[in-house]
Amino acid sequence: MRPLQISPETAVKLAAKLNVPLEHLMHMPQHILLAKLAELAKSEAPTPDVKKEPKEE
Repeated sequence: MRPLQISPETAVKLAAKLNVPLEHLMHMPQHILLAKLAELAKSEAPTPDVKKEPKEE
């Protein structure tokens, strides 16, 4: 397995965001990295305000 093809700056930022050592990030399988990025995006996404409409009787 070859290391991820990302720039050093991107690798440093991702390692900090994902809270993993840089060496682990560079040798992480791509499908696992994508799953972790999806989890991160989901946790950082603002939750939509759900406004309840009054029920008509």
